[in-house]
Amino acid sequence: MVSSVLIAKHTTASTPRPHILYTVQVNVGGRELTAQRRYSEFVALHATLNDPYTLPPKRLLVTTFIPSAWVDDALIEERKAGLAEYLTDILSTPKYKDQAIVFEFLTTQTSERDQKFDLEDALPSTLTRTRALALAADVNGLTTASTMIAGAYYPDWAATAVPPESIDFTKFDLLFFAFATPTSTSGIAFGTNSVAMLKRLVAAAKASGSGTRIILSLGGWGGCTYFSQACSTPANRTKFVSAIATAINTYNLDGIDFDWEFPNNAGAGQPFSSADTANLLLVFKALRVSLGSCKIISAAASHTPWLGANGNPLTDVSAFAAVLNYVMIMNYDVWGASATPGPNAPIGNLCGTSTQPVASAQGGFKAWTTAKFPAAQLLLGLPLYGYVSKSTKTVLTGSLMPSAEMNVLHSEEAVGADGKPTTHFLKGGHAKDIADVSAPAEVSATATTTATANLTAYWGQQIAFKDIVKAGALVKKSDGNYGQAGGFTMAWDNCSDTPFLYNKAQTTVVTYDDTWSLADKAKFAKSNGMAGCCTWSLDQDDGLTLQKAIYTALGK
Repeated sequence: MVSSVLIAKHTTASTPRPHILYTVQVNVGGRELTAQRRYSEFVALHATLNDPYTLPPKRLLVTTFIPSAWVDDALIEERKAGLAEYLTDILSTPKYKDQAIVFEFLTTQTSERDQKFDLEDALPSTLTRTRALALAADVNGLTTASTMIAGAYYPDWAATAVPPESIDFTKFDLLFFAFATPTSTSGIAFGTNSVAMLKRLVAAAKASGSGTRIILSLGGWGGCTYFSQACSTPANRTKFVSAIATAINTYNLDGIDFDWEFPNNAGAGQPFSSADTANLLLVFKALRVSLGSCKIISAAASHTPWLGANGNPLTDVSAFAAVLNYVMIMNYDVWGASATPGPNAPIGNLCGTSTQPVASAQGGFKAWTTAKFPAAQLLLGLPLYGYVSKSTKTVLTGSLMPSAEMNVLHSEEAVGADGKPTTHFLKGGHAKDIADVSAPAEVSATATTTATANLTAYWGQQIAFKDIVKAGALVKKSDGNYGQAGGFTMAWDNCSDTPFLYNKAQTTVVTYDDTWSLADKAKFAKSNGMAGCCTWSLDQDDGLTLQKAIYTALGK
């Protein structure tokens, strides 16, 4: 019988490089067992037992950019709590607790000369990010690819289409459960059946043994009415933080995500104040104290940092970076349904002709990093949906406004050498300044179906990628990518590196993202040292096709 598992202490050793030793104290049937173990030894035990329980994640390469003292404390405390929880699970399970390897783990010490150095055992403050990357390559082949995050939002209405128990959690490092909302009394509220769905999601994730972390997301478009009020006074902030902490502890969650759209901005019509952003920082600081270093605190934000009291984006958000794990740049809804449709999620202002050049992956990344938010704490938001426009256009204009000489020639349909749809430009338009982005340039002549797809019922609305496929306007090919179908013509916009469909007879244009454009954006995130990518939303995928394309492009 296990009475207690405690990992309250740690020490450091210097050979062969500075590393952390966790002091494990276990009371088994009145017998005290003590051992000092490295994090990597827990990983080895987990692999040997092949147990379904979760270890705190590998994260050295995504923490070396944070001020060193905070990193050491945060990483060590996170691991103490997580490793103790892991051992408690092991020792509470008859299948594992009586195995000889477990007893040996709790009673013997590993000789330093027999212990191979593992980068994850190191003290972050002893390594610069450059040095960590070099050691990763030299010591154990670990690369930044292994730390890239693949995440997604799981809305509470997704349970019918994608029951929690059916999710392949191996493709998701983070899942954001959306949404709870702030209340008029500075608490938080869940929708009908949301709590039951959240419990199922947490249970399914833990049962999977994949290490997927479940985070509660607050707000969402239309759900931000009481954010400003909840953050406005010390008393309200105290109640708000307490309500959040209670929810996290009650439902065994891994953190909280703020989807406030937007501080000091009317958004969907909610009240706002010039003090919103300053108050938000106070809430984040209080949450970090309340939740400790083990829990994730993140925020979904626009392409530019939050607005200050003067109504302009903040120029220094380093104080936010000190207490947040991540900010996700919502690189979507850049251009909705329109008679002159434009891209939903441009990767950049690739033709130099955008009327809102910051509204892209490239622009958002530059805006946040210029404001001193570390690249490695930024997630790139990716859409698994598009917009259907009533339009006769056969080129995208909208936010990118191609000049006359950039207009597309539709004289000949073809497929590029890489299999992507291409579109001839008279001149220019290639994304040469963005690493790993291939901007094709011609209209696709991929396979079509004889049945006509009709999307007129979606005019002026969003459409999930899976519904474009279901309607028959796209067809999945043998290589896992998609081609035109149902009377629609598939084309590519070089200015945004995104596909679109049009049917002139139906006066319908569909702007969306597919395997190619999403992979390009994931490669952009990876090549720029970002933390990873997160999609809105998991239920809009065609199975897991788009998520797998993102996952692969991140190098996972």
